[in-house]
Amino acid sequence: MKFDYSPSRAFRTLLLLALIGAAGSAQPDQPLLPAPPELSVKSYVLEDFNSGNVIAQSNADLRVEPASLTKIMTAYVIFRELAKGNLKLDDKVTISEKAWRTGGSRSFLEVNAQIPLEVLLKGMIVQSGNDASVALAEHVAGDESVFVQMMNQQAQRLRLNSTHFRNSMGLPDPEHYTTARDLASLTRAMIEEFPQYYPWHAIKEFDYNHIKQSNRNRLLWRDPSVDGVKTGHTESAGYCLIASAVRDGMRLISVVMGSRSENERANASNALLNYGFRFFETRPIYKANEKLADVRVWKGDPSTVAAGLKRDFYATAPRGQSANLKASVDIDGLVSAPVAQGGKLGAVKVALGDRIVAQEDLVALQPVAEGGILRRLFDQVQLYFK
Repeated sequence: MKFDYSPSRAFRTLLLLALIGAAGSAQPDQPLLPAPPELSVKSYVLEDFNSGNVIAQSNADLRVEPASLTKIMTAYVIFRELAKGNLKLDDKVTISEKAWRTGGSRSFLEVNAQIPLEVLLKGMIVQSGNDASVALAEHVAGDESVFVQMMNQQAQRLRLNSTHFRNSMGLPDPEHYTTARDLASLTRAMIEEFPQYYPWHAIKEFDYNHIKQSNRNRLLWRDPSVDGVKTGHTESAGYCLIASAVRDGMRLISVVMGSRSENERANASNALLNYGFRFFETRPIYKANEKLADVRVWKGDPSTVAAGLKRDFYATAPRGQSANLKASVDIDGLVSAPVAQGGKLGAVKVALGDRIVAQEDLVALQPVAEGGILRRLFDQVQLYFK
């Protein structure tokens, strides 16, 4: 008996088996994405505003100088004081000699001038006036150093764990630092909490004291979808830009740190935004305060509590894949009374295939008090046998 076992036939057989195996294990529904653009910058991050999902990043946790991006936190602190009623937009702010002497970018304020707080805020946001930053800090806290403490307190509250400030305007200091990721989180908080003030970041020109100055964010002229946010530059920090844009209801935030020129930071930011909008989409999953589950509360009155989310919940996925997102609700074991409203009960997770792409805390939508003695005894017996 003769066997035909030539090398060429054996190779063809192995190749056929390999192709059959590959076909059986292929996953045609898996998204094929190009890599983000290659950028000549120190660090960057691109994230979706609604979901908070990071779409692209490079050295996002590298410690960098924020330069005038610092003024986003300065504005944020002042917006919070306005919200509390501690300040008013028409408050008159007296310009100190220290503010007047502050170097760098200026709003050209005069010593002892009384200027409405709103005018100074716009001068700081649009013109990046260092003199306006110092004047505002002194007005809010009496002294810039005290105001800087407020800035760092807000950084801690927002969990910007890699950020620390030493001044209100962004002048270089070894202990004045942040990361691209932290700046994206700060910008997201500012836009979300203060939508009434955010449009000031889209103002292209601002005129004060008969001097007209232009916003340095070139994307405001290039791209009509861009509506902010802030530029920064020092010799040591390089050229930095936080940009935000909305297309078809989807808002993205890009942070570019340490580029070599104004044009390069604008080009890099534009490339990131275009990449995100072209290849990703964001979908609403659940509304805030919508009941997602009834959770058993042992020893409580009532014995169940409605569970949901504190805020609207979104997820970002590769374009064309959002229909494949799957949401699940996980409860953190046994829940016993008392339960505070907003108390964490578990998590809501959204997966794309076997990868978790978004997660939020599941919380109690109402408080639950301890039940009476009979309820507690009855539930204690039941728990003993569980």
